[in-house]
Amino acid sequence: MKPFLRQQLERYAERLQELNFLLSREDIMADMGQFLVLSREHNEVNQIASRYARYLQLETNQAGAREMLAEPEMAVMAQEEVEATTAELKLLEEELQRLLLPKDPDDARNAFLEIRAGTGGDESALFAADLLRMYTRYADRRGWKTEIMSESPSELGGYKEVVLRIAGEHVYGDLRFESGGHRVQRVPATETQGRIHTSACTVAVLPEPDETQAVQINPAELRIDTFRASGAGGQHINKTDSAVRVTHLPTGIVAECQDDRSQHRNKAKALQVLAARLQEKERSERAAKDAALRKGLIGSGDRSDRIRTYNFPQGRLSDHRINLTLYKLNFIMEGELDEVVTALQHAREAEQLADLEISAT
Repeated sequence: MKPFLRQQLERYAERLQELNFLLSREDIMADMGQFLVLSREHNEVNQIASRYARYLQLETNQAGAREMLAEPEMAVMAQEEVEATTAELKLLEEELQRLLLPKDPDDARNAFLEIRAGTGGDESALFAADLLRMYTRYADRRGWKTEIMSESPSELGGYKEVVLRIAGEHVYGDLRFESGGHRVQRVPATETQGRIHTSACTVAVLPEPDETQAVQINPAELRIDTFRASGAGGQHINKTDSAVRVTHLPTGIVAECQDDRSQHRNKAKALQVLAARLQEKERSERAAKDAALRKGLIGSGDRSDRIRTYNFPQGRLSDHRINLTLYKLNFIMEGELDEVVTALQHAREAEQLADLEISAT
């Protein structure tokens, strides 16, 4: 184990002793607010300190086993002990490294996933529909719930823009690195001569704001327009102005919803999306200020970057941020994104660990 990691873990062991003492004091037990705060910290610290104690015990056991290797009658058993403890130590070290990494509180939140057609005209809009299907199927496989908040269909069945709300466990944390430019290379359905075209869409993943911490929106700074919904919906579509468009005047940010028959519910959904976009604007501005301190390998959030290419003739997906290439594009488009998501998370963890080591020196 690297010395800087051991130093960090020693601090957790020391803090656990302090918390054990504090939680035994009568004055703290009498103050329920303080007691609950310290109890939550105790649970978090104990999670790491107990594993580190196990790590130290394994090191002691391994040292003892290595000494027994010199004794012929004990050598076989000692070798087995050395191999077993080596394997467990490796797993524990990896787990401890992950536990030490700073956590983004937004990772546990639900998310809004926005897909917009870019260069490529109708083919780009069709690819936007393919991406929506891919993410929806991935969400289904994860047991997450999805709801289309707003959509702007194209003439050939794709989307100029679509906003999907995804609710479940750790949604934003798993999808946050999908933000960026997604490029597709394939023969479009409208191509008569079999030529491969290149089109692109942009994807943005925004954490759903906590109602208690959401950006405060001044109603006086909003313009709310109602209009008749377009698309499927039967006769109702032509009778009522149920669709709602909300414009935040200071920033010009717009959100709209037309998928519910109730104007009131459409307004509530549009305000949800608007709050998420305003929060993301604040987040992006903070990230820009911190850019000099962070390389932002996969977390820059710059949606103009081309992050990924989907090459259909070769059945290849390439994520350019981490040099990942997979020749299983058909499976990925069916929602099997686990390998991609895991690789991106591991890249983020490696970067965080490197930053942690730098800050410890």
